[in-house]
Amino acid sequence: MSTTAPAAPRALPPLGPNRRLKLPKQAERTLGNGLTVIAVRRPAVPLVELRLWMPFGRAHLARGAMLAQTLLSGTETMTSVRLAAELQKVGGGLSAGIDPDRLMLSGTGLVTGLDRMLEILAEVLTGATYPDDDVATERDRLVDRIQVAQSQPGHLARTALLKRVYGKHPYAVQTPDPDAVRAVRPGALRTLHAQRVHPADAVLVLVGDVQPERALDAAEKALSGWNGAGHTADLPPAPALEPGPLLLVDRPGSVQSSLRVALPAVPRTHPDHAALQLANLVFGGYFSSRWVENIREDKGYTYGPHSLVEHSVAGSVLVAAAEVATEVTGPALLETTYELGRLATLPPGEDELEQARRYALGTLQLGMSTQAGLASLTSAYAGNGLRLDFLAEHAARLAGATVADVAEAAARYLAPARAVTVVLGDAERIAPQLAALAPVVTEPARP
Repeated sequence: MSTTAPAAPRALPPLGPNRRLKLPKQAERTLGNGLTVIAVRRPAVPLVELRLWMPFGRAHLARGAMLAQTLLSGTETMTSVRLAAELQKVGGGLSAGIDPDRLMLSGTGLVTGLDRMLEILAEVLTGATYPDDDVATERDRLVDRIQVAQSQPGHLARTALLKRVYGKHPYAVQTPDPDAVRAVRPGALRTLHAQRVHPADAVLVLVGDVQPERALDAAEKALSGWNGAGHTADLPPAPALEPGPLLLVDRPGSVQSSLRVALPAVPRTHPDHAALQLANLVFGGYFSSRWVENIREDKGYTYGPHSLVEHSVAGSVLVAAAEVATEVTGPALLETTYELGRLATLPPGEDELEQARRYALGTLQLGMSTQAGLASLTSAYAGNGLRLDFLAEHAARLAGATVADVAEAAARYLAPARAVTVVLGDAERIAPQLAALAPVVTEPARP
């Protein structure tokens, strides 16, 4: 039997200095049709990432979702199968998506196939036909996906939170009704395409092993003929949060409760943004945060609590989310409120802030480390009127934020009295727990 004593744990080496943020070579051009093209050189692999961001604004929700679902279903010269095959010839692919702010086309392909990928993109933008059979097939698929989502507690909690936060604003409802989707016909999609799929104020981002000016030339050659006389319905500013009674969404028989807490936030360009980002990290924005340490590591109430600042064109909001066992719903919410109140009234420690700062600066570097990440970041910023130069400014603000700055941001935005709280779960079992903490209003779960 060995009597050798176990080796003492080795101390972790100290962290090195933060790397300086180095912005890649880029070029920008606005075409005669109003389309802005941004090309960024990132020569890691011989690929190019494509992101086309088109402002979409308010539209019939079901029609907008169906337009994104069927935009790539065919053109006047290509079926959906032929379109996919042509993209595969150049090692590429395209996909479409939509959110309350924008219609997005995303793709990846070989650099040598960039010209062809842009030609196909132009054909889709100017000649999508929305064939009857494809629309019918995709309509059924979308309905199935919506119905599956509506059976999930996370989706139901998110739906209730959006309605509670945004009221009558277009952001309040982001999932179309299945019956409304079933009623969408190809003619309505063609009309919506003519009205909304146009280049004015749209932004195309190309990131990869490209010479930026050469990529701009290719985009101009392919897309200068894309025109449209449609319009974009501007979104009104998001309403200010209105704290009030806790909203309990009744889902009888649920074995878990979904906690959602919304707090005010600011856009990326606001002077408080960097300090608020750091305050959020200290609270619940990463694994070493106070909230995670409290309700996951210490008490075991949940597996993955998380908070983040969500940025949209019309406004920003901080959302904290956790799934907890039904029997500890009240205690979990109490600890959540405690951690928010503690951060809003007591400054974080220097070491605690420095750890959050390093995480923020490190994830900023990681977000730019791949072609896909850089393309998505560039597109998201461009859609809000920003360019990559803003990253250097934001990194400097993160590096320079003091304990006093973060404490002030926490007091201004994270105070529990400013929160909107929604809990989805079995009301019969959790209502008494919640009523001991705050006034409660109960409503049934709605898809």
